[in-house]
Amino acid sequence: MTGLTFVDVCSGAGGLALGLEQAGFSPRLLLDIERHACETLKANRPHWNVLEADLLDFDPVDHPEAYDVDLLAAGLPRVKSSATVTRQSSDAEIRLIQATAYLAHAVQPRALVVENVPTLVEEDSFSPIRDFLHKELEHLGYELTWFVLNASDFGVPQDRRQGILVAVKHQWASAFRPPRPTVHEYVSVGEALAPSMRSRGWPDADRWVAQATSVAPTLVGGSKIHGGPDFGPSGTKARWRRMGVYTKSFGNEPPGPDFRWDPSVGDNGLVRITVDQTAILQGFPEDWQFAGGKTAHYRQVGNAAPPAVGEALGRAVVKALRDPAPSNAGYTSSP
Repeated sequence: MTGLTFVDVCSGAGGLALGLEQAGFSPRLLLDIERHACETLKANRPHWNVLEADLLDFDPVDHPEAYDVDLLAAGLPRVKSSATVTRQSSDAEIRLIQATAYLAHAVQPRALVVENVPTLVEEDSFSPIRDFLHKELEHLGYELTWFVLNASDFGVPQDRRQGILVAVKHQWASAFRPPRPTVHEYVSVGEALAPSMRSRGWPDADRWVAQATSVAPTLVGGSKIHGGPDFGPSGTKARWRRMGVYTKSFGNEPPGPDFRWDPSVGDNGLVRITVDQTAILQGFPEDWQFAGGKTAHYRQVGNAAPPAVGEALGRAVVKALRDPAPSNAGYTSSP
């Protein structure tokens, strides 16, 4: 244990919080607006202080445990790529980013981690919100570092690029470095799902595993407004089908002894992966419980930050806060 503490907003199913816990942080407060997400957090970590609330309405004055923490973490809903995004945008995702900056202003953590899509870091259309964050945080004494990570570099069997902002108070900022990959070889879909595919005696399990040698495409949880569980856009579905996976719906359980896998016969010969298996592909422990039905379950999985990435980010922040480098060895970037 590091003895360091954090507050996590827009916590979802707890992927980022779980990773930070594995890095040695202890949570003071976790906040999410979704009932099922809060139930998931409470089911898996009954001792965590979980608040069902809207970040836009959250006032830390009413929750003094949010003050005097080492880290404020935010795995925020994904911003939409748009050439019209501005600092004054009414878009809900942009407003949550702004609310996170205002919360940092109020509670003054030693470090802030924001996780989102890579376009937030890379696209010119998002320069107004990046400029907003620099303006709001730099005068408080934070130095900002923007970078992109891929979850597959941290042992997650998924091609999932994530845009990251880490802001660290000046006296510790020079020691911060973005985390480096923790694996030399990617974990494939077949390797990750082999135990569950074999669990009900499916005779073709090893044959399927042997050809599922790539990482999974990015899982997309979608919004609460649109439909049920979905594999995503057509290009993503095509990648799944090349691995012999059915993409029109998810299965309820792994295939059993009577199923014959034969992609040559079309949909009836493709294997259906389950929502529980997508949680494995997101890097959740197999005993992590998700509240709600299939749609709520998959939405939580697809919208989560992989715990392994959260752990890597947490360890990088721990190193900066515990072992600061000389003040003239700064490392910042400003896209």
